Amino acid sequence: MKFSSRAERIEPFYVMEIAKAAQALAREVAQGPEPMIFLNIGEPDFTAPPLVREAAERALQRGTTQYTNALGLEALRERIAGWYAERFGVAVPARRIVVTAGASGALQLACLALIEQGDEILMPDPSYPCNRHFVSAADGRAVMVPSTAEERFQLSAAKVAAHWGPKTRGVLLASPSNPTGTSIAPDELRRIHAEVQSRGGTTIIDEIYLGLSHDEAFGQTALAIGDDIVSINSFSKYFNMTGWRLGWMVVPEAMVPVVERLAQNLFICPSTVAQHAALACFEPESIAEYERRRAEFKARRDYFIPALESIGLPVPVRPDGAFYAWADCTAAARRLGVEGSWAFAHEVMQRAHLAVTPGRDFGSHAPETFVRFSTANSMAQLQEAIARLSRLLAA
Repeated sequence: MKFSSRAERIEPFYVMEIAKAAQALAREVAQGPEPMIFLNIGEPDFTAPPLVREAAERALQRGTTQYTNALGLEALRERIAGWYAERFGVAVPARRIVVTAGASGALQLACLALIEQGDEILMPDPSYPCNRHFVSAADGRAVMVPSTAEERFQLSAAKVAAHWGPKTRGVLLASPSNPTGTSIAPDELRRIHAEVQSRGGTTIIDEIYLGLSHDEAFGQTALAIGDDIVSINSFSKYFNMTGWRLGWMVVPEAMVPVVERLAQNLFICPSTVAQHAALACFEPESIAEYERRRAEFKARRDYFIPALESIGLPVPVRPDGAFYAWADCTAAARRLGVEGSWAFAHEVMQRAHLAVTPGRDFGSHAPETFVRFSTANSMAQLQEAIARLSRLLAA
C-alpha cells in the first residue's frame, strides 16, 4: 500500500511513545513498593465538575444529541463571548466564535483556511509538536526558530523580522506555551503582531492554557490587540474536559464563512452532548470550582519548581501558566551515567518508576538538554516524584 507524502512527513508523537513504554512497565510494578508515577502527559487530574456532568446527562436523557450548526450552539458561542468580557474585559462578538472538535479541530481549520502549499509559518523552538504537524498536514512548512531562556522560549519581534522570507505566511504562537509554561509579554506580542501585519501575514495564537495563567502581567488574551488575530482555545485545560473533545476559535469576521464551509465538510459539527455540557462551565458555581483548581495548580508549581532545582534539575524560566516544568537535565543525566534527555527519561522510568517527557518532541534546538515534567498531578504524587528523583540522583 502506498501512503501519501503528507502522512510520511508526520513524525511520531514521542510523548505517546513514552506513555506506551511507561504503561507497559506500570503493569509490571503495579503491586510493588513504587508503582509508576505519570508526569509525562499534559492532562489535568481534575475532571469535569458536577454541573457539567449533570448537563451532559440531561442532554442524553432528553435525546438532545442530533447535529448542531457547524459553527456550534449559538447559546454556547454567546457564553464564550461573555467569558471574554467578564474574565479579560475584551468584547468578542459571538458571531466571530467557532466551536470546534477540540483545539486540534480549530488548528486544523485555521491551517486549511490560511495556508497554501509551500507556505511557511514561523514558530518558536521549542513548541508543542502537533502544532507544526497541523501546518505540515495543510501542505505548509513550519519554520522552527530557536528561542532562548532570555526570550522566555518564545518568538520575539526581532526574530520574526529576521526569519521572515518570501514564502512566510505568518506565525503560530502559544501563550502560555507547552512545553515551557511561559507566556509572551503583552508588549512583545504587540510588536510581533505589528511585524506580521506589516508583511501582510497572519498571527495565529494557541491560548488553550490562558485560563491557567498565574501572573497578571501575562494572563491577557491576544484578542485585546486586534480583530485580525486568530485565537485557538479549548475546554480541555482550564475547564478540565479533555476527553470531551471540545474547543473553539475566534477569527476575523471575514474568515467565519470560510471556516464554516470547511467545518461543514470535515466535521459536520462538534459533539452535541459536549456542547450542551459546556454551557454549564460558565455557571458561577463551576467558575468558582475552576478557580479553586487553578489555585491548586499554582500551589503545585510553587512546590515543584524549587524542589526540582534543589536536586539538580534547574528550570531556566519560571512558568507563569499551564502546568509544566521545562527542566535542564544535562547534569542530572551525567550523574546517572547517561547523556541527553531521551536516555535520562528512560533511566528515570526504569529506576524510579517515573514517566517524564524528553525534549525530542518539541523541536530540534537542544532537544537533548531538556525534559518536560507535567505538574497536572496531585501534590502527593509530585512530592513522591521528588523523593524518588532525590534518592536516584544522590545514589
